[in-house]
Amino acid sequence: MTTQPAAAATRATVFGYPRQGPNRELKKAVEGYWKGTVTADALHETAAELRRATWRRLADTGIDEVPSGDFSLYDHVLDTSVMVGAVPERHRAAVEADALDGYFAMARGTRDVAPLEMTKWFDTNYHYLVPELGPDTVFTADSAKQVAELTEAVALGHTARPVLVGPITYLLLAKPAPGVAADFEPLTLLDRLLPVYAEVLADLRAAGAAWVQLDEPALVEDRTPAELNAAARAYRDLGAATDRPKLLVASYFGRLGEALPVLAAAPVEGLAIDFTEAGAANLTGLAGIGGIPGKRLVAGVVNGRNVWINDHEASLVTLGILLALADRVDVSASCSLLHVPHAVAAERDLDPQVARWLAFAQEKTEEVVTLACGLARGTGAITAQLAENRARLASRAVSTLTRNPAVRARTEAVTDNHARRSQSYTERVIAQHAHLRLPLLPTTTIGSFPQTAELRTARAELRARRIDAAAYEERIKDEIREVISFQEKAGIDVLVHGEAERNDMVQYFAEQLDGYVATQHGWVQSYGTRYVRPPILAGDISRPEPMTVRWTRFAQSLTDKPVKGMLTGPVTMLAWSFVRDDQPLGDTARQVALALRDEVNDLETAGTSVIQVDEPALRETLPLRAADRAEYLAWATEAFRLTTSGVRPDTQIHTHMCYAEFGDIVQAIDDLDADVISLEAARSHMQVARELADHGYPREAGPGVYDIHSPRVPGVAEAAALLRKGLEAIPAERLWVNPDCGLKTRGWPEVRDALDNLVTAAREVRATLPPDES
Repeated sequence: MTTQPAAAATRATVFGYPRQGPNRELKKAVEGYWKGTVTADALHETAAELRRATWRRLADTGIDEVPSGDFSLYDHVLDTSVMVGAVPERHRAAVEADALDGYFAMARGTRDVAPLEMTKWFDTNYHYLVPELGPDTVFTADSAKQVAELTEAVALGHTARPVLVGPITYLLLAKPAPGVAADFEPLTLLDRLLPVYAEVLADLRAAGAAWVQLDEPALVEDRTPAELNAAARAYRDLGAATDRPKLLVASYFGRLGEALPVLAAAPVEGLAIDFTEAGAANLTGLAGIGGIPGKRLVAGVVNGRNVWINDHEASLVTLGILLALADRVDVSASCSLLHVPHAVAAERDLDPQVARWLAFAQEKTEEVVTLACGLARGTGAITAQLAENRARLASRAVSTLTRNPAVRARTEAVTDNHARRSQSYTERVIAQHAHLRLPLLPTTTIGSFPQTAELRTARAELRARRIDAAAYEERIKDEIREVISFQEKAGIDVLVHGEAERNDMVQYFAEQLDGYVATQHGWVQSYGTRYVRPPILAGDISRPEPMTVRWTRFAQSLTDKPVKGMLTGPVTMLAWSFVRDDQPLGDTARQVALALRDEVNDLETAGTSVIQVDEPALRETLPLRAADRAEYLAWATEAFRLTTSGVRPDTQIHTHMCYAEFGDIVQAIDDLDADVISLEAARSHMQVARELADHGYPREAGPGVYDIHSPRVPGVAEAAALLRKGLEAIPAERLWVNPDCGLKTRGWPEVRDALDNLVTAAREVRATLPPDES
C-alpha cells in the first residue's frame, strides 16, 4: 500500500493529556493542600510545572498544536462552571472568600455545605461534577484560567489550542438546582449562555489563540430535533461573532449521526471527529453529506480510550479517504488521552511480549505523529514504523497468551439455565428472611473500610520484602478484627470484613485471574484525586484458585452476625479494565462471569449466607445510542446472573451501583435478579428510590443515606430525613440502610461518627413504624 502526500500541510495534535503527572504529583500536591501541608502557591507551581512538562513532551514527540485549558485541579466540567459563573448559591460565600477553597468546596463539600453531585462522563470511568442550573441562573464570564494557561503555552513557544467544554454539552450535562422543578431543562438557558462563551472566545483571541476547540461529545448521543436546533443556533451565533478565533467543534465517543449535517453546515472553521470505535459510521456519514469542503477536519484515528497499539495501515486507508472530504486533514487521537496511563516504558515488570502490544498516552502521541508524517509525506517516509507495527499486530494475533482452549470450551457449553436461580425471588425471600432473621430496615455497609496509612505501609513493606507474607497477613487479620469489632459495637446488622487486603476492587481480582495483566504505574484519573490502575485484560480468563474465601471465612469466625462475601461483578471487571478488542465484549464478559461463579459457589460452601457482587459500571458502560443498548444489556445482565445463579435459594445475593444516572437501566437492574441492591442516593436526594418505585421494582433496595465522596459527616437528623424520603418510595420491609459507596477513601474518625449516626437514624425511624410493620 502506498499513500501519496497530503495536498495541504498535515498537523499532528491531541485533545488532552493525563493531568496527574508520571508519579501522581498533582494528587500529592492537592491532597497536601487540603491537609495544610502544601501552600496555595506551591500547589499552583506544581500544576504549572506539570503543564510545562506535558507541552514539552508533546512538542518533543512531534505534536504541532498542543492543547491548553484541558488541565484541571479537579474536574474540567467544574472548571467550565467557574468559567461561566455557574456557582451554586450555597457555595458563593466560600468562592468569594477564597476562590481556590471555594472551588474545592464545590467539589468536595464542607462540614456544613453539600458538594455538587458527581456522575460518569458519558460511558467512561471518569466522573464529572454536575452543574446545577435554574431559571434564575445568571452567567458571567471568567476566562482567567483559560487565558492564563494559553499565555503560559504561548510564552514557551508552543502553538496552543485552548480546549473548552462546548455550550450544548455543558447544558445537557447539567441538572436542575435544588428547589428548582425537576422538569426544568437547562438547555433553555442557551441564549443566556452564548454571550458568555462569546466573551471567553474574544478573551482567548486577544491572548493569542488562533483556534479554540469546543468539545461537544453530547452530540454523539440520541438528540431530539429541538436539541439539534439548539446546536445549530449555538454555532450559528458563535460563528457569526467577529471578535473570535477559528472554531474547531469536537465530538468523540461515538457516531455523530443526525448531528453531523448540523455541524457541517455551521459557520465554524473545523470539525474533529472520532474515526475509531464508531469510525465506519462517521466515515459513511461524512461521505454521505459530501464531506466538509472548506473546513479543517481533525481525524481521531488513534483510539484515545484503549491501550492497544494502533493498526497504522487501516488508519492510513481512512485518512486517505478523508483527504477528499475536507479542506485539510489533521491527525489526532479520538479523544483526550486523559483516559489512559502515561507511558508503557515505565512498566518494567510487564511481559515484554505483552508490552509490544500496548500504547499509553506517550506511545499514542507517537502513533499520531507517525500517521501525520505518513499522510503528509507518503508512506515511504514511515516504512520502518509500518513494518514494526505490522509485526506487533501479528505477534498478538497468534500468541498463545490470548487463547485458552479449556476456557473457550466451558464458555461455549453455557446454557440459559446456567443464568437462572432455581427459585423466583418471591420464593427465595421467604427462605432468606427465615435464615438471616434481620430486623426491619437492616443496616449494612457497601464493603470497604478506610485504607489506613498503616495498611498502605504494610503493603509497601511487603513489596519491598521488608516483611514476609506471614507478617503481612497478621496485619491484615488485625485490621479485620478491628473492623468487625467496630461494626458489632455500632450495631450494624450485616457486616463486612473491610477489604483490608485489597488494593483496588478490580485490580485485586485481576491479579488473581489468568488472562489479566497488571501495571505498576498505569494510573488513570477516576475523579478529583482518586486514581486507579486499570488492569489489562489480554487473554482468556480463568480462576486458578479461590480469591476471597479465606478472608471472608476468617471474618465470619469473629462474629455471629452474617458477614457479606464481597466480589466485583463481570461488567465492572471489564469496564474498569482495559479490555481486549479482538473479540466481542459479551464473550469476554461470559468468561469473567464463569470465573466469578466459581468464587461465589466456594463462598457459599464456606458458609457465607450473604454475597455481594458489585456492578457500579453497569450504567456507565451503557452505549450512548439507544439502538445499541438492548444487545449490551442482554449480555451484561446475563453475565451477572451467570455469576450468581449457582447458589441455594436461602443465600442472599446483593449488588451495588453508585454515582450514575439509573433511570435508563431500571429494567436492567430488575433483570439482574439480585435479592438486594444498594445505590447512591444521598447527593441526588433519593431520586433513585423514586425511579425504582415508578418502575415497580419488586426486590429489596438500599438507597444510600451517607455520601462517602465528601468529608462531611451527616447528622442523625439528616440521615433519618433521607431514610424517610426513601420510605415514601420503598416499603419498610424492602428497605435497607447503608452508605452510598465503600469507605476506602475516608478516614476512621469520620467513618465512626457517620456510621454511628446511620445506625441511630435507622433505629429512630424503625421505632416510628406502625406495629404491624415492625
